[in-house]
Amino acid sequence: MPSAKCTLLKSAVPRRSAKLPARTRAALASIRKIGCGLAIAAGVLAGSPVDAQESHAPDAALQRLLRETRAAVPGECGKPGIDRLVRILCSGRIRIGVRDHYPLFSTRSGETRQGYEIDIAQAVAGKLGVAVEFARVNAANRIPMIADDKVDLAIATMGHNTLRDGQVRFIRPHYYRSETIVVGPRDLGVADWKDIPGRTVCGTVGNGSNTELVSHDARLMLFDDAVSLPDRLDDQSCTLAAQDDSFFASYFTDPRFTGRYSAKFGFAQVPWGMAVNRNGSERLGRALDLMSQIFHRDGVFLASARANRIGTAFLEQQATVWARPECNSDTGATNPACILPALDATLKPTVFADNVTAFETWFASRTGIDVMLPMLKTAPAWSLFKDGIVNSLILVTGALVATLVFALGFGAALGSRSRLLRWPVRGLTVTLQSSPIVLTLVIAAAIIHAIFSYSSGVALGAAIVALGLANGSNAGQAISEAVLTLRAE
Repeated sequence: MPSAKCTLLKSAVPRRSAKLPARTRAALASIRKIGCGLAIAAGVLAGSPVDAQESHAPDAALQRLLRETRAAVPGECGKPGIDRLVRILCSGRIRIGVRDHYPLFSTRSGETRQGYEIDIAQAVAGKLGVAVEFARVNAANRIPMIADDKVDLAIATMGHNTLRDGQVRFIRPHYYRSETIVVGPRDLGVADWKDIPGRTVCGTVGNGSNTELVSHDARLMLFDDAVSLPDRLDDQSCTLAAQDDSFFASYFTDPRFTGRYSAKFGFAQVPWGMAVNRNGSERLGRALDLMSQIFHRDGVFLASARANRIGTAFLEQQATVWARPECNSDTGATNPACILPALDATLKPTVFADNVTAFETWFASRTGIDVMLPMLKTAPAWSLFKDGIVNSLILVTGALVATLVFALGFGAALGSRSRLLRWPVRGLTVTLQSSPIVLTLVIAAAIIHAIFSYSSGVALGAAIVALGLANGSNAGQAISEAVLTLRAE
């Protein structure tokens, strides 16, 4: 079939060319053939603008990648070290790590899961044409689960920061963004970082904001799961709690919660990313990058966020970004103008960090033994290390003093001539001597916490009292026996 350009060239030739001299008609025919050939060549080389744009769209790139991978599946399924995308297509399932108790994002009731991240997981599995197998993860174990190959993909409220870049491969573009907020009683005078030093703040193990809290001299009490934090606020184990604003979003819809607590301030705005293993996930990571572009551009993320009643400002902005021509391409996920940077979570080094590194290198070169001293290299770690030493010295000194005081008290009471004093103390002594030290610690802590609000000082005091009672009862009995012997002589 002649091209449109050839048709135009033909129409440009005068209709009455038959009346022209034969030599002129031959020249026109030659010109037309040459022009038509050039037009066809240009069309083949350049293609139409629409076809070129479509061939570089993320949809086409994803289709090509999946087509090539599926073509390789029969022959590669049994080979060691295959890419996880090949393994997923071979097995017909993808293992995705999700949270169990993160309201609006990922919750589980029996065998039913729901939430924004669950919708994303199912959309990913749908694009791959495989079944999804969910695995429970939390903030503490989601990265180890990826590293140990227990999940292929984690969609688990994981903020993308520079420290985690060396642990997992994050998928871009990111599927959400949040910031950490500090929540506490409404009447508590906390408004900024200047009010944080020395206060106990509850959080979760593995939360990226913990390092920033420690760098501002907060004392941390950490839990495995964020769902514990509201309860700890209620029983006053925690004065303040720090967690993503996305977690507290559902609680702030409860009038009882908002009547008692408020958000004091926020910090560390961080994008959330799906994550895969850094090794053996080249094809899988590439496929997920392209899917994320498509999900933003087509409003898949945005529609799910609205259905699950979570904030949509970030997703609305991202939908606009990924509809732009330079972003809506197969190179969009690597374009700095389109993607968001990871949160810079680099820890402030100590003034002697370079000297510590030099010592480690020198020691290893002399002895062949690798010695690592991370607690001396960053300011937060150094602060925790110093506090740990100070608290240990206080605990040891306090326990010695308490043991001496209780020993003298038990000795005097057990050696008393009064039965009304001697027999109750003897019963207490027998009880303490026959009870595990852990039980004594728990009882002492419960009594002291019932009298005083929780703080690190109160916890330290409870430990000192418990150790003093346990050791003092034994020493006191020995003192009383010595007193009775001397009295008999």
